[in-house]
Amino acid sequence: MKFNQEVTEYLVGEKIMKRFLGLGEPSSEAIRAGYSNMDTHLSYIGYLAEHRSWLAGDDFSLADICAAAQLSCLDYLGDIPWEDYQEAKHWYARIKSRPSFRSLLDDYVPGTKPPSHYADLDF
Repeated sequence: MKFNQEVTEYLVGEKIMKRFLGLGEPSSEAIRAGYSNMDTHLSYIGYLAEHRSWLAGDDFSLADICAAAQLSCLDYLGDIPWEDYQEAKHWYARIKSRPSFRSLLDDYVPGTKPPSHYADLDF
């Protein structure tokens, strides 16, 4: 919820939703805020991934699914500097490799092409 409010709503909301809803031009201030907030969240995901098997503990859980769904949206836009968040990247690659998550990687936003690594399970 917090990741969505502090990062995804700013980036996806400004770059995608405003265009689809005809709400005007993206706000560069909001986009900058989303990028600024992203560091805290990705660093925390990286910390958790480094110290646990999954975000909430030893078992794959709803916490992993929710976080991965947020990251998938941002990754689709090419907005995540993965080179700065290696632990989060490795965790996300594990999620992308799960059969239950792969269908998400086939989704397409009209008028917005994902980066080449988006559907690559190993980046």
